[in-house]
Amino acid sequence: MNRFSLALCVLVSTLFTSCTSEPENGLKVAASSIPHAQMLEFIKPDLKSQGINLIIVPTEDYNMPNRALANNEVDANFFQHLPFLEEQIKQFHYPIESIAAIEIEPMGIYSKKIHSLSELQDNATIAIPNDPTNESRALQLLQAYGIIKLDKANNLHATILNIRENTKRIHFIEVDAAMLPRTLEDVDAAAINTNFALQANLSAQHDALAIEEKDSPYANILVVRIGDENRPEIMSLKDAMTSEKMKQFIQEKYKGAIIPSF
Repeated sequence: MNRFSLALCVLVSTLFTSCTSEPENGLKVAASSIPHAQMLEFIKPDLKSQGINLIIVPTEDYNMPNRALANNEVDANFFQHLPFLEEQIKQFHYPIESIAAIEIEPMGIYSKKIHSLSELQDNATIAIPNDPTNESRALQLLQAYGIIKLDKANNLHATILNIRENTKRIHFIEVDAAMLPRTLEDVDAAAINTNFALQANLSAQHDALAIEEKDSPYANILVVRIGDENRPEIMSLKDAMTSEKMKQFIQEKYKGAIIPSF
């Protein structure tokens, strides 16, 4: 077992179950803990009844799952939206692809200092994700609510360099997405992905000052290696993740914070 495999094994054993208790021929899926691993846990018994042993490899590192998938360390991953996947493929040439859109986690703007975006003062500070696709997503959201204007209205690759109008002279701090909830004590507002907001007990419905519309292009997807999409166990995983049973689970558990996209 190489160092990378050992790290995955330790992580799984710490957060879910011992690696030695699972057979090596299980179906390994890398996923962020909330909500993706929760959704996988929900369909685990259904796959078990089909003879498929689902092994969930939890991670909060946005770079690990695609690398692990490309390196045959896992069989699939579930943590990202399509623009992020496309950027990673462009950058690293990973031989991987999306096989299903599962759910949308609307990004929100949160604050512990103001109760409305209209209360933002001149020279306020807003924290945004530092990875390219989520930074663009945050800027698009701020544009939708009139805080800034970008040079192109629908630029999915926008950075702070693409801000054309910033009348309040907002200062932007680029932060790792997983760390954004921790910035709320120090900034005026932060753009936070729903999975990390949920981990911090933030409700998109009750706590967000602004939230993406339901037609957001950032649906979270199930990703596999190119050529594996017709493996029987992968097809069973896809069917379970896009079932009516899963749709009801998402709607009942997350109460609108997460929206089925199938």
